[in-house]
Amino acid sequence: RMEGLSVGSVLLTGCDGGLGLALLKGLLEQPSPPRHLFAACLDPQGKGCGHQPVLKTSCPLADVTDPNSIKAAVGKVQEKVGSAGLNLLVNNTSTTRRSTLATETAENMSLVYTTNTIGPLQTSQAFLPLLKEAAEAERQREMSCSRAAIINISSILGSIEVAEAWEERQDICYRCSKAALNMLTKCLALEYGNSGILCVSVDPGHVTPPLEQGMGPVTEEESVRGVLQLLAQLSATSNGTFWDWRGQRLPW
Repeated sequence: RMEGLSVGSVLLTGCDGGLGLALLKGLLEQPSPPRHLFAACLDPQGKGCGHQPVLKTSCPLADVTDPNSIKAAVGKVQEKVGSAGLNLLVNNTSTTRRSTLATETAENMSLVYTTNTIGPLQTSQAFLPLLKEAAEAERQREMSCSRAAIINISSILGSIEVAEAWEERQDICYRCSKAALNMLTKCLALEYGNSGILCVSVDPGHVTPPLEQGMGPVTEEESVRGVLQLLAQLSATSNGTFWDWRGQRLPW
């Protein structure tokens, strides 16, 4: 029934494990997998970096908090994709520190914001020329993940309206960084939409990192299946919006 997600080239950050690695495998298992799949890991020996035979992916090492690392990754991607550009950038790198309002610190706030919000900003800025090239190369297509898109992996915990799971986890630094990431998604959509680049926030439902084994509303497999199905369906009307893995629109 579902043809799956068909994309020429994808760069996925945060492939060292967890959801990133699961998304990587999910992309490779699509009926027509990407011709170029770039797994950005922090650890060169990381699981996602082609050290498993199943993953025949090029691996631009990318520390999303280091502009030089991102620039090097852009160069490696450009080498492979040429004038076709990069179709899909998935900003998945994420970190958290367990905290409550009473224990939250400036250090936590700064560290988590640097990775979760500034990282996706810098990565999106750096890959913009390649995304624009893809949007131009596929200009006969409507806006979609197959043409040119930035997907920010966010969290329902970043929704100000829903303010979910307060009793379970306050994690102020994480909530604030994801709320800010959602605003970034909106800004990217407003600025890049005219160039044919779709920008959307997605809550994968899988609590990362999990509170404890087996916690989180869905399994990694369900999460990946849902996210990839959602990405296959996004269009111009979804630009600058927030969705969950079930394909439901979320309030900011």
